[in-house]
Amino acid sequence: MTDVFITATDTDAGKTYVARALAQALVNQQRKVAVYKPISAGCEQVGDTLINEDARLLADIANSGQSIAEVNPIAFKEPIAPHIAAAKTNTEISIRDIELGFAKVKELEAEFNITEGAGGWRLLLGGGKFLSDFVVNTQQQVVLVVNMKLGCLNHAILTYQAVLADGLDCVAWVANCPEQMPYLEENIAELKRFFPMPLVARLGYSDNIQDAALAFDLSVF
Repeated sequence: MTDVFITATDTDAGKTYVARALAQALVNQQRKVAVYKPISAGCEQVGDTLINEDARLLADIANSGQSIAEVNPIAFKEPIAPHIAAAKTNTEISIRDIELGFAKVKELEAEFNITEGAGGWRLLLGGGKFLSDFVVNTQQQVVLVVNMKLGCLNHAILTYQAVLADGLDCVAWVANCPEQMPYLEENIAELKRFFPMPLVARLGYSDNIQDAALAFDLSVF
């Protein structure tokens, strides 16, 4: 059983796209995959349930029979920072609750559990807690998504160093290239020189997630 946590250099860096592509690539190999998006902010009210679109997209690919509530147990309607959303709804985001949700995912005994983070590595949960505390407690392998744009080298290196400082392994990185960045090749080459872990995918945007799945080198997992 392999536990993979998808983090990124910032918000809207492509975590969901990468998590979906990785999950799809594994499903294509007939591997059993479960997914987990512990926290979301920005949901549609459907009956009594808050549905986050990113969580739904992940759930649609996983093949472990999960409900949307199992994939995304903590959901807020407004698309704002989760700790602010929690304060506005008089709730508290508990690391323990996040870990209990993850334990339920692991009970499915999938070969791969893919967890998508929210925001960047140091996502605030309130009360001095970070989502990265959960990753440390559960000792997951980390995949870093780098949104290839001006400033990404600094963000990528700082995120990588924070993961290492927390005692975790950053096992791979992904170059997400939704737009044409000036000197893109030079920036990717610089990160390849700096990072000891492999670049496992270089993605441009495609509406067909199978295209992104085909770009993945799965040998590291």
